[in-house]
Amino acid sequence: MKKAIIGKKIGMTQIFDEVGNVIPVTIIEAGPCVVAQKKTVEKDGYNALQLGFAEVKEKHLTKPEIGHFAKANVPMKKHLKEFRLDDCSANVGDFITVDTFAAGDKVDVTGMTKGRGYTGAIKRWNLHMLGKTHGIGPIHRQSGSMGVIDPARIFKNKKMAGQYGNEQVTVQNLKVVKIDSEKNLIAIKGAIPGAKDGIVFIRDSVKA
Repeated sequence: MKKAIIGKKIGMTQIFDEVGNVIPVTIIEAGPCVVAQKKTVEKDGYNALQLGFAEVKEKHLTKPEIGHFAKANVPMKKHLKEFRLDDCSANVGDFITVDTFAAGDKVDVTGMTKGRGYTGAIKRWNLHMLGKTHGIGPIHRQSGSMGVIDPARIFKNKKMAGQYGNEQVTVQNLKVVKIDSEKNLIAIKGAIPGAKDGIVFIRDSVKA
């Protein structure tokens, strides 16, 4: 992997290609991201760049974070993310812009899915509802049998009610359709995880 950037999901729309086909795309405001730290094989055992994204006031940061940015002599940023890059040609203080990518590139996008709170098994796992007749009673949206008499317990990883959403998800092998370097926008074909204004991480696709 040689390219990576942090962005903010703006929303979805559709654009037309040269022959008039409609392409559903997600618009992301990507960068500019400042290089806050550089790690090398000689010093740290691996190559990586730590990128910062989104301006923030000093009062919203902790003292260790303020010291981290002061040591690197770079602007303070709200979000930090480390990317392992095989080719770390950038140095501390450099800015990574959306021009790093180009139309036609294949990328992996990581984000946090929408949090849906505590949900039932039907919404969470798409289980079937119970029958609505023959004396089932007011339990149509509850799970059915959880097991048998022996061993008289419920096994781990059973599909039951619980927390749904708010987890990190990566969508792989998406295509970059268009780049707008003036507005720092990148249009990626298809949907990506998260709600509007959610922070996402864009990397070179590992399967391209």
